[in-house]
Parts: sequence; C-alpha cells; structure tokens
Amino acid sequence: MKKTALLAGATGLVGSALLPLLLASERYAKVIVVGRRAVAVQHPKLTQVVTELSQLEAERLRLIADDVYCCLGTTMRQAGSKEAFFEVDFLHVVKLAAITAANFAAQFLVVSALGADAESRFYYNQVKGEMETSVRQTPFRAIHIFRPSLLLGERAAPRLGERVGGWLLALARPLLRGRWQKYRPIKAKAVAQAMLRAAEEDGGGTRVHELGGD
Repeated sequence: MKKTALLAGATGLVGSALLPLLLASERYAKVIVVGRRAVAVQHPKLTQVVTELSQLEAERLRLIADDVYCCLGTTMRQAGSKEAFFEVDFLHVVKLAAITAANFAAQFLVVSALGADAESRFYYNQVKGEMETSVRQTPFRAIHIFRPSLLLGERAAPRLGERVGGWLLALARPLLRGRWQKYRPIKAKAVAQAMLRAAEEDGGGTRVHELGGD
C-alpha cells in the first residue's frame, strides 16, 4: 500500500529540493505540505495546509501521514532574536513531532546541523542539540536526524555568511578527507536525496546522518 508523506519547510533550501522527489516517488500516493506560505506547485498528489506554524495543533487532523519530513530552520539574523530563532528551530519542530507521533506516523526525518549539541557554547548548535534531544523522546518507529555541513544551493534570500563560508571551505576542500570529509559543503539536493533513501529503508530506531559533500 502506498504511503503519505508530510513535508514542513517546503519553501526552504532542502525542502524545495525534497518536494519534487516526494511527488515523483512511487512510495507516496499523497504528499502533504504544511507551512505559512503555499508552494507554487500543482500536482495530483499534493495537498497544502497553509497555516501559521504556531497553530499546528488546530490542523492536527490534516497532518496524518506515514513519513514526516521536517526541513524547518532559520538563522539568528533572519529570525531577529534568540526567542524567534528558538520558536522556529525548536518549538515548531518539536510540536510537529509531537502531533504527528500522536497521529501514529511511523517515521520522522529532520534536518539539524553539523555540530548540534545541547551542551554547546554556541547558541545555534545548542538549540539544534536540544531539538534533537526532544525529538528522540517521541514514539516514532524510526527517527532520522540529518546533520549536513554547509548547504549549497540557490536561496530566495542569499546568506552572506554561507557564501563566505562556502568560499573558505572550497579552498580547504583538498584537506577535508577521511573523518574531516563531513565538513565539505553539500548540495541541498543531496541532503534531500539522502532523506528519501533513509525513509525507503523502512527501518527502526534512531539514526544520525552526518553529511558532507563528495
């Protein structure tokens, strides 16, 4: 029996790369996109739930799926404050996990960040680590946590820090081998492909995927 996928963060870098893969996949008969903006895509498989993420609870009955893909995320600069950043990268993610787990979803696949650590002295990595800790406590059959290195791709709003970081890492690329390879910049589409492959395995338990470019 074909399944239903739910995608949050479809307008972001990884989410926008993942959506066409889900729609093309024979695994899914239905793809639900939830977010505060509609995506400019039309497809017979696609259902859109347009809502503020703070109102997810009110949409519970429209968020029933087998595999849940969470690509939510922002930056401190975009969010404007620590509180706003925490709301997007922790509260909304954890709420989505809680709601869909209660709806008996089987798998939760979430984009985190390389260096995520609840004990980190860097606020960004700390929040990502706290998010991972909370998500791990939800009763999915399988939880996949993806920790990509610097993401490559065309954003609607380019991030100067990512451009500079990508340039520096490109210079260092020949040195990033072996256990350092995970720090190589990676294309958003490659992360999206890794997420779909992980879901298709239909395994169990919690896995952490640290992703760097080839």
